[in-house]
Amino acid sequence: MRALYWKEINGFLSNLSGYLILSVFLVSIGLIVWVFPDTSVLEYGFADLEPLFFYTPYVFLFLIPAITMKMIAEEKRSGTWELLMTSPLSINKIILAKYLAALSLIVIALLPTLIYYFSMVELGEPRGNIDHAGFFGSWIGLFLIGAVFASIGILGSSLTSHQMVAFVWGVFICFLMYFGLTALVQLNIMSPLALFLEELSLSYHYQSMARGVIDGQNLGYFLMMIVLMLGLTGIIIRKK
Repeated sequence: MRALYWKEINGFLSNLSGYLILSVFLVSIGLIVWVFPDTSVLEYGFADLEPLFFYTPYVFLFLIPAITMKMIAEEKRSGTWELLMTSPLSINKIILAKYLAALSLIVIALLPTLIYYFSMVELGEPRGNIDHAGFFGSWIGLFLIGAVFASIGILGSSLTSHQMVAFVWGVFICFLMYFGLTALVQLNIMSPLALFLEELSLSYHYQSMARGVIDGQNLGYFLMMIVLMLGLTGIIIRKK
């Protein structure tokens, strides 16, 4: 399992496209947080990194499926999936190794954003005038939304042997779970199910975390979604 984990990490970081994906993410977030006039924290006049937490899920929507799209699909296309299936590893361990690798890559992508926190600490007047608990609560929420997107991306990768199709599946399901359910709430015909759909959406629980409030209900929801998506991945692999 450890060997498969490192294989995924090395396979991503030894490829130019991997660095390109991470660079696009960091540049995009950097431009949103510091450069674009409508979202730049320098234009706010007070120490707040709300643009980072508001816009990052939009970038995650494409970044994370790009990370996970080849994890199973490429194995099927290249013919190594059959070899993996005959290895001593169980299907659950194979899925878990690939998921942990995706999670590690997400952490690698998120760690540089901590520089923004230290920058705001230095730029605050007086120095350190920032809601520290609110920032780290929101940052944990950002990690959790990335963790759910990673499980969805692996599910998308298990549906096909083509990387781009896996990418489209990942983006579509992430979009549906984050934006789609919330959009359905706005329809009058869905009013009887409005509360249920809203509480089922990723955005509802992420926004609660983004306010810096960490509670068991939100943590339980994210964990449940991860287990559900990885469980569905296992079912699809077994059926195929």
